[in-house]
Amino acid sequence: MYDSFLRVAAATPRIQTADCAFNAAQVAALAKEAAENGASLAVFPELCLTGYTCGDLFLQDSLLQGAEEALMWLCKETAGLDCLLVAGLPVRAGSTLYNAAAVIFHGKVLGLVPKTHLPNYSEFYELRHFAPAGEPVVVTVGGQHLLLSSDLLFCANQMPEFVLGVELCEDLWVPEPPSGRLARWGATVIANPSASDETIGKAGYRRLLVASQSARLMAAYVYADAGAGESVSDMVFAGHDLIGENGTLLAESPRFTEGLIYADLDLGRLQKDRLRSNTFGGASGGTRVWFDLPKKALALRRAVDPSPFVPKDPSALESRCAEVLAIQAAGLAGRLRHIGAKCVVVGLSGGLDSTLALLVCVQAFDSLGLPRAGIHAVTMPGFGTTGRTRSNAQLLAEAYGVSFAEIPIGEAVKVHFADIGQDPTNTDVTYENAQARERTQVLMDLANRLGGIVVGTGDLSELALGWATYNGDHMSMYGVNASVPKTLVRHLVRYVAGKSEPDLQAVLLDILATPVSPELLPPKDGEIAQRTEDLVGPYELHDFFLYYVLRFGFAPKKIFRLANTAFQGVYEPETIKHWLKTFYRRFFAQQFKRSCLPDGPKVGSAALSPRGDWRMPSDASARLWLEEVEAL
Repeated sequence: MYDSFLRVAAATPRIQTADCAFNAAQVAALAKEAAENGASLAVFPELCLTGYTCGDLFLQDSLLQGAEEALMWLCKETAGLDCLLVAGLPVRAGSTLYNAAAVIFHGKVLGLVPKTHLPNYSEFYELRHFAPAGEPVVVTVGGQHLLLSSDLLFCANQMPEFVLGVELCEDLWVPEPPSGRLARWGATVIANPSASDETIGKAGYRRLLVASQSARLMAAYVYADAGAGESVSDMVFAGHDLIGENGTLLAESPRFTEGLIYADLDLGRLQKDRLRSNTFGGASGGTRVWFDLPKKALALRRAVDPSPFVPKDPSALESRCAEVLAIQAAGLAGRLRHIGAKCVVVGLSGGLDSTLALLVCVQAFDSLGLPRAGIHAVTMPGFGTTGRTRSNAQLLAEAYGVSFAEIPIGEAVKVHFADIGQDPTNTDVTYENAQARERTQVLMDLANRLGGIVVGTGDLSELALGWATYNGDHMSMYGVNASVPKTLVRHLVRYVAGKSEPDLQAVLLDILATPVSPELLPPKDGEIAQRTEDLVGPYELHDFFLYYVLRFGFAPKKIFRLANTAFQGVYEPETIKHWLKTFYRRFFAQQFKRSCLPDGPKVGSAALSPRGDWRMPSDASARLWLEEVEAL
């Protein structure tokens, strides 16, 4: 429960139809197991204390009394558990009978939620026995006066992010599920006690419903399905339990089994998504029931992807790469079409970023039907350029049939050093940045002469860290890579390499194998002397930090915990802490560079354009964030 994580469980007990005492014992056993494993919420199936398939036995006093006694016994048996329980049973209110879910905690029923939509078609005939949810009513169960209402919200005092809403089975399958209303009122977790029989193809549809509803609500969805023990006279139940979170299925049980599945929900992540969306929520309503849920320190079971910008599934990664390249190319093509330009100039260093920019230019020109000769690739050897990168730049340009020129900048920079009194043997920041600015001047002036625009090559990760020379490589007339993180740049180039002819593929693969470097310091023994990641840290870590800072606004403490989970066995905690501190220090100090970025296409959910996704004062203090990192 720390850092807004909450462990939940969906449970399918083995039952005996109409044997309430047996069923309650099975529910209690699984509830205790769930609590022992750290779950703070356990959801059980619809009508699990009686069985869903009791038929006309629901109208028998003996069964209804047995269900009430079973509920009271269950409360007593689980009174010592720090786990919220949701279990189904029939509930009488005067002359009306409801299919309801009891929400139980510390030996008490906090409230009863009736089913709103009762299926009465095909194999279902619930209206024969039950009434749909109506106005809230007070019922007496086991001597307790309880509110029975479909508008109940169960709220944890110690964890404001945990607000539980309940709907039952068919409620999910209708055009306007009650969970939509509950989520607008603040529910972050929806429990669904269900008894969904199994037919061909139904499992896939059920899976899709749970995932899509959790996405629509920006919520978690815990679906507990009836299983073995229900009558098989006309139906078979498979115990298909599901736990979803904002469109992702976190856990799923094998069908035709009983027992528990678990997931660690990130309720803070859900809250951040809702905060970012001004079209979500804003409605007030519902009846809140408060309870005290002690916090638990749990080892995180939730899988944390170390590369959140890069899909793990190969087919999804291939699709992502194709889509990103299409967006980049469409953006550049749109800009060229608007200004009537038929020429672009791109600085081609033989490194990853400029390679990607060239690939985008080629795709954009092909889509516009423009000759590739209008793409002017320029390599500008300086004091740190190696033969490897210079050669790769030329081979790449030749392979794509674009115009290629070499314009050395060494002599021009030396003249500039003399003009400003810079000692050429002093390899300080002036030594480096003068080369970057000279290259930009060459590109800009060449674009003016040719009647084209300069295409920028810098990527999202560099912009986040400020790893760009102000008014040097920081500047262009259209930055096609501006929202592409470094970890994804590699995969985009590798994706194109995989679809290329052998000669071009060999060049692209060698570029991928070249250390990331601005090549601004003299090489050592002909090899690159300046490796970016030795200076600013591993890009895989910085991209991880960047994702959670931009996408969710998490605090350093939570990002540190996530990173330790994601990179366990790869980086030691002290290493992660060191680079996290570097990230925050550079991110805050370098905002002035991001405040005046050129235009460029947004390709993902995290971007730094000052006109779109990220508005931050250039003189904002990093003190709060750095102090939290120091305290880790």
